[in-house]
Amino acid sequence: MDITPLLLKGRQIIQSYGDGGFRISGTRHEGSILLFPSEVLAWPVVAAPELSLESLAAVSQAEDAVEILLIGIGPKIVAVAPELRRYFRDKGTALEVMDTGAACRTYNVLLAEDRRVAAALIAVG
Repeated sequence: MDITPLLLKGRQIIQSYGDGGFRISGTRHEGSILLFPSEVLAWPVVAAPELSLESLAAVSQAEDAVEILLIGIGPKIVAVAPELRRYFRDKGTALEVMDTGAACRTYNVLLAEDRRVAAALIAVG
């Protein structure tokens, strides 16, 4: 039984994660990714300490303003730098940090609600 929510054509939905990558709308992506409703970008970040404003520049420069940025921080939640939170708050973007699995599930729900969501997802094994 297909339990995937009905989404507008061209939307990028997360079908699975693990084994060092993600399956997004039928395509396997190796490694970490930046995910937007209409595109998937390779993302070189492999661990939480690598998070920076520079590594998230594509989110700041997105054509459509991002309302909610989910950061899938890996297998366990760790804190992100306060300046990241401040920067996105000042831009009007809610920043939510959670383990990668929770971020994947939350992204799909927000996408189904047609929210302006993006996800920075660190791949897990």
